[in-house]
Amino acid sequence: MIESLSIWDWSLAVFASFLLGVSKSGLKGIGVIIVTIFALVFGGKVSTGIIAPLLLVGDVFAIIYYRRHVQWHYLFKLLPWMIIGVLIGVVVGKDLPEYIFKKGMAVLIFISVLIMFWWDYKHVKQVPSNYFFGASMGLLSGIATMIGNLAGAFANIYFLALRLPKNHFIGTAAWLFFIVNLFKIPFHVFYWKTINFSTLQINLLIVPALIIGLFTGIVLVSKIKDMNFRRIILILTAVGTLFIFFR
Repeated sequence: MIESLSIWDWSLAVFASFLLGVSKSGLKGIGVIIVTIFALVFGGKVSTGIIAPLLLVGDVFAIIYYRRHVQWHYLFKLLPWMIIGVLIGVVVGKDLPEYIFKKGMAVLIFISVLIMFWWDYKHVKQVPSNYFFGASMGLLSGIATMIGNLAGAFANIYFLALRLPKNHFIGTAAWLFFIVNLFKIPFHVFYWKTINFSTLQINLLIVPALIIGLFTGIVLVSKIKDMNFRRIILILTAVGTLFIFFR
């Protein structure tokens, strides 16, 4: 696989790895763009196996750096449903046409973002903390993360709806995705066979860009105030969703 990649392919992969580091440091919402770049270079399903180990590297960094801010109560509300969603995604995603999945996810994410903007516009303070909201966001996140590494948008919506402060948002999401991404690895290795020696070689070559992105993201996030952080995440999520839909 490595021999077939052009300089342009490597440039895109390095850039996407850098953006992944920035995202894992807390600047959420650009995951859609990252996934799209990897898919353009390596193909849809193959790219999921290349991204998975990189996600874990970013997750480990994030849980160490934001370890004091995790809100376990909210994490455990979402986690069981995400695990179930991953299992559904393992079975469904094996033969599901990628374009159908992405169009459906894009519509659901965009509607959710519009609702969030409406809540902010109307200054709605009551959080939809009921059982159905958490369960549905968890299931959708789990399915989306297994099939297309697109769970970030649904998790963003869930944590933004809870109005968590910036660092609590990042710290809780970091642990959530570390657990879920670790859970996904055996399915990539043994069932989908999208992680192998060749893909791990690519990971080793582009992981330095991810590390640079991690430190860049920390600097950027530290300069953003809580309310502006919320708006930026919503805008980036909406833009990324349009990127999926019209790609």
